[in-house]
Amino acid sequence: MTTTQKTMTVKEVANRLIEMCRKGQILEAQQELFSEDVTSTEPAHAPMPFAKDKTAVLEKGKGFASMIEQQHSVYFSDPIFGGNYFSITCKLDATMKGQGRMVLEEICVFGVKDGEIISEQFFY
Repeated sequence: MTTTQKTMTVKEVANRLIEMCRKGQILEAQQELFSEDVTSTEPAHAPMPFAKDKTAVLEKGKGFASMIEQQHSVYFSDPIFGGNYFSITCKLDATMKGQGRMVLEEICVFGVKDGEIISEQFFY
């Protein structure tokens, strides 16, 4: 970032993330908005409950995307803000490889610092 560039606010980061996700650009959004030191936390029963650093989090996202055989619909809510955090709900109707069709619903909580997402945590 050059000195003439302004750091995005939490609201700007959230709106950009939602805009990209709604266009199906989830991996691109992670590449653009995530800090190099980002952490990603899932419930303990998830296949990969924790990832640390941008490379690991991107790989985790690609791994999940590779499990989707067919996406039927996806919904991302508008964000709710609290300090340096924002939350959204996400609903995915998809046929998962080897598991059939299912609807996945979760609450996603993101932490922002210096215009970048530093943490994501999923509840489902």
